[in-house]
Amino acid sequence: MPTLSWLTRDEDLRQATVAPYRLLEEVRGQGYGDKESGNMLIQGDNLAALKALLPFFAGKVKCIYIDPPYNTRSAFEHYDDNLEHTQWLSMIWPRLELLRELLSEDGSIWVSIDDNEGHYLKVLLDETFGRKNFVDTIIWRKNYSPKSSARHFSSDHDYLLVFAKDADKFVPNLMPRTERQNKAYKNRDDDPRGPWKTSDLSARNYYSLGKYPIQTPSGREISGPPGGNYWRVSERNFWKLDADNRIWWGKNKDAIPQIKRFLSEVKQGITPQTFWSYDEVGHTQDAKKEIISLFEKEVFLTPKPEKLIERVIHIATSPGDLVLDSFLGSGTTAAVAHKMGRRYIGIEMGEHAVTHCIPRLIKVVDGEAGGISAGVGWHGGGGFRFFRLGSPVFDEDGQITLDVSFEVLASHIWFSETGSPWPTTEAGPWLGISEGHAYALLYNGVLGDKKVDGGNVLTRRTLAVIRAAIQEHHPNFVGPLTVYGEQSRLGAEALKREAITFKQTPYDVKARV
Repeated sequence: MPTLSWLTRDEDLRQATVAPYRLLEEVRGQGYGDKESGNMLIQGDNLAALKALLPFFAGKVKCIYIDPPYNTRSAFEHYDDNLEHTQWLSMIWPRLELLRELLSEDGSIWVSIDDNEGHYLKVLLDETFGRKNFVDTIIWRKNYSPKSSARHFSSDHDYLLVFAKDADKFVPNLMPRTERQNKAYKNRDDDPRGPWKTSDLSARNYYSLGKYPIQTPSGREISGPPGGNYWRVSERNFWKLDADNRIWWGKNKDAIPQIKRFLSEVKQGITPQTFWSYDEVGHTQDAKKEIISLFEKEVFLTPKPEKLIERVIHIATSPGDLVLDSFLGSGTTAAVAHKMGRRYIGIEMGEHAVTHCIPRLIKVVDGEAGGISAGVGWHGGGGFRFFRLGSPVFDEDGQITLDVSFEVLASHIWFSETGSPWPTTEAGPWLGISEGHAYALLYNGVLGDKKVDGGNVLTRRTLAVIRAAIQEHHPNFVGPLTVYGEQSRLGAEALKREAITFKQTPYDVKARV
């Protein structure tokens, strides 16, 4: 397969691998609403954030939507959107690699782009996702009037490049039928099966059983369909259809026969199409109005309307699925996913992750009524958690760095084991119980003993401390226990007898993916 070459390609191909792994540190008090909803807002460089998400979400994201900088000097001020072409390719490649790892086997990625980098991006996506997994290119007509200031042409559209993790497994949802589409069906003969419309019976290609004359009820003989030589059903099946009142001869029973297609028998949805007009999914002015209504000023120059993202999420996901946007911008993808009952992860590096994304999502939780809210019946609920990126986890020797606190590592381990936020911040080795399984962490001298064989090592003494903490809170607990620590002085038989799984730090910390 042809590949795209640029000045720093060889170095850029290694970026995702050599980027340091960082833990996600929850900022308590910055989240809002139901913290168990599974929604995450992350502030920080999206390459590092995507790598930090891999241990937990590799292969679990159903839909990725990203709107990266277009490299056109038109992005909002928080991005450097005038990147030199090589720098743009260098920026996007490693992120695409990590995004692919996060995508589920039946998932899809949707990338908004224009002509400045769109064709180069298509080649990069071919390389990272495979050409056979290219689904299609969506054209979004974003402007409703021409730009008189344009030098050559008024550019009225953007693209959405759509790739699947595995095109054979990706099944897009149908679009709902519109009232306008249904109005094409009438019931001109009071058929008890309800409204219908006609389609012609001519065959496009040769059909051996399709050559025969037909006599209309009025007595007129028709040798064949107009513009063709063959009917697309055999003579026997034609008269069976007529006997079932599925042939329309016209009001006077003398017209070229057509077959009746009943609304009650058609698919209750429409196959998604690749041209999206602004009257269906909104335009740039709609998006700017939504931003102004939320923030009282035009903070972002190139936002996307909520209806555009709604269509992406509708086609690509079902309620409860996980949506990811690693160029979150003003927070539109997270807001729309929230209103549509999907879980989401939003990543934004700028300070407006705090000044704009958090306030916007708080409004959504409280029942914000703009955008698609009325259309999807949104009245509020749910919640989200807010994270920042911590220091690099591992030093050059592969050891956990001293900057990683007990609370941060405990939160990370608890989430990696249970998929839920750590319910406490108590400074003790016992972390909690989830679904009948207890977890503990011996780290950073949490027991006040930093000797080699002291508080970071599983011994009879440290085990007794852990057991005592469990009994204090759950006196009847007899389930299995997982302990993280630097070493274990208990033998394999003792661990088995006590139903203990020992995991060694740093090697068994779920981070090095």
